[in-house]
Amino acid sequence: MLRSLRPAIVMIALFTLLLGVAYPLAVTGVAQAAFPEQANGSLVRSADGAILGSALIGQPFAEARYLHPRPSAAGDGYNAAGSSGSNLGPLNEDLKTRVAESAAVIRVEDGGGFIPADAVTTSASGLDPDISPAYARLQAQRIATARGAPVQEVQSVIDQHTQGALLGFIGQPHVNVLLTNRALDARFPGA
Repeated sequence: MLRSLRPAIVMIALFTLLLGVAYPLAVTGVAQAAFPEQANGSLVRSADGAILGSALIGQPFAEARYLHPRPSAAGDGYNAAGSSGSNLGPLNEDLKTRVAESAAVIRVEDGGGFIPADAVTTSASGLDPDISPAYARLQAQRIATARGAPVQEVQSVIDQHTQGALLGFIGQPHVNVLLTNRALDARFPGA
């Protein structure tokens, strides 16, 4: 019996070292060498080095001078520990009520007209850092008024931060809310 047990123990130890230590260290090393920004969480820092957030996780922005993100279903506003969608179907009355309330707020803040779906619905994770260019453009007038800036200049900042589909066909064009708000602060300081 000991003769059969010894190879099993050796194999467990070998594969634990190989797959539990060597492989993770190799992958971490390659990621740090090839993609250090992404491997470290795509952190956004202020001029003094303080971490402001991640370009990969949404944050709540409620002030009129900022782009507002899409709603979050992740706990208490973009709580990564509570990441999830609302799991409410299109016929659910709670979802219909929440969407109608969100649309009413947007109409008051940003005017009437077409409201993009991402303005009133949550993403699958509830942590989406991006909004559609249509939702960003809808907010341009409010931001310009709050900052005392021409709406064309605010729209220019939004356009500069609009990213197209990956490789031209994967995904949709999008605007990162945190990065665009930082650019708005830089373009219109003191506003």
